[in-house]
Amino acid sequence: METADPPKRRECPQKRSPFDLIMNQIRRKTSFAERRGRPSVGRLFRPSENADGKEGGAPETGGPGGQSGDKSEGGSDPADTEASSAAGWGRVKQFVQKLGRKPDSHALSLGHCDLTATDVLELATLLPFLTLLEEIDLSWNDLIGGSLKALTFHLQHVSKLRILRLCSCRLMAEDLTALGEGLSYIPLLEVVDLSWNAGVGGNLQCLTRGFQPGNRVKELHLVDCQLTAADAQSLGGALCVLPGLELLDLSANGPLTGGLGELAPQLRNLPQLRVLRLQACGLQQDALDALGKAFEFLPALQELDLSCNKKAGGGFVQVGPHLGQLTHLHSLDLHLCGLTEDDVRALAQVVPSLSDLTMLDLSSNKKIGGVVHLLFPSLPLSKLKRLPLNNCCLTDESYSSLASAMQRLTQLESLSLSWNKCVGGHLGLLLEALQPGSPLQELQLSSCGLTTDDLLHLASTSKRGALAHLRLLDLMYNDSAGGQGWARLFQEAGALRALTELDVSLRPSGRAPASPWLPALMGALPRLPALTRLSLLRWALTPRERDGLDAFGRDAKRRLHLECDAHDTTAHRRVGVAEQRDA
Repeated sequence: METADPPKRRECPQKRSPFDLIMNQIRRKTSFAERRGRPSVGRLFRPSENADGKEGGAPETGGPGGQSGDKSEGGSDPADTEASSAAGWGRVKQFVQKLGRKPDSHALSLGHCDLTATDVLELATLLPFLTLLEEIDLSWNDLIGGSLKALTFHLQHVSKLRILRLCSCRLMAEDLTALGEGLSYIPLLEVVDLSWNAGVGGNLQCLTRGFQPGNRVKELHLVDCQLTAADAQSLGGALCVLPGLELLDLSANGPLTGGLGELAPQLRNLPQLRVLRLQACGLQQDALDALGKAFEFLPALQELDLSCNKKAGGGFVQVGPHLGQLTHLHSLDLHLCGLTEDDVRALAQVVPSLSDLTMLDLSSNKKIGGVVHLLFPSLPLSKLKRLPLNNCCLTDESYSSLASAMQRLTQLESLSLSWNKCVGGHLGLLLEALQPGSPLQELQLSSCGLTTDDLLHLASTSKRGALAHLRLLDLMYNDSAGGQGWARLFQEAGALRALTELDVSLRPSGRAPASPWLPALMGALPRLPALTRLSLLRWALTPRERDGLDAFGRDAKRRLHLECDAHDTTAHRRVGVAEQRDA
């Protein structure tokens, strides 16, 4: 629980077994409604639904194109056209409701609906009745790949569309081609999200050639699409017609490595870019240097994520001076980048120019623990809100420097020091700087070797109101702390009224009875109204203790999610039997 878990993603393997291919073909020929033993949406429609359609509010009173009917022009009676529109909205409502969703004339959200190619074809026939549509989300329907052309052909009816999300749909080259051709029908499109589609890799050009001058695209998400160097080249060529782009996310595209050097210079065509994410893209020193030279053309950049590029270490010596040009930068994520001591020294020289910085993530860079203290004098401490330093091998000198800087970190909301053993036995030095009413919301101290005295200091800090806004407290893997410390902490836990998550789990190899402190915890739970998650893994509980916790967790008003080992009671009984034998 050191850091927030990344969003769960489905894998998009390109290779599938013959059995999978056969089954997918069968499933593609079966609509969602038919798989549930029901007749199709069209056959279920009855004239009486016209009234229902009017009740729900047909999005337009005109025909398929949203135009009002006129006998002199369209050859149809206006009354007939209005009835047709109402009937069409009735079909839309039926289709959406059968998928367990609520109909909305402005947003069509059908993610995780197990859609098939047949469903996509039926949906396409409903677009003429959704002329007010601004958002389409068909994400996480991995059976619709190869069938997108049926939908894009009707995009002309939803010309007001601003957001299109097709994450994890097993898109293929023909889908990208169809989408590229359909872009001209939706000139107001601002957000395109094709993340987690491995089929995009090697075929991105099918989409990018559809971007034309004058488009309004502001966000382009291509996370984990297996993009290649050729894709980087085609994307770079398209950036000149995307001057309004504000967010570009190319994270988790390892094969992109060879093309980043060519893509980076093209970023100068994006003067309005605010967010650039290149996490886990195989970024190396040469590409990093090219990226740094493009920074002077990105005056609006506010968020830069270069994390999880382990081979970038050492490259920030050259990039450092260029970083100083990003004067509006708010967030800089460099965790797991293999940073060296020289990288940190280079950053220390440029940090004074980053006066708007509110988040600096240097976690999981084990070589910088002895020099990270060089940053504290130059950081805009009064503005920092997040400072993850977990797993940095902090030295006593760096930790002491951080403790001294805490007095000036008046806006700090999140602090992570997990996996830094120097914290153990010295937590009080850090906590003393916290003032009552501190805005701190997250405190992560996992595997820090905390002692009983550390927990006593934590309890004292809680009692004086310095942790009143704390929402997450991570104390797992601190087996060295004694029961007295845990008991005292829970006795003062009533002051943590904002706490939503608490983790005091032991190490996987650990085991200890919870009896010395569990009564204090049970007494504190009613005074923790916001708590929704409590993790007590590998603490041994008696059957009575377990029943008491379970009863509290079943309280419908609390909705507390309790995590504890299923075999704790058995282990505790064994401990008790052994103690009786010894006696």
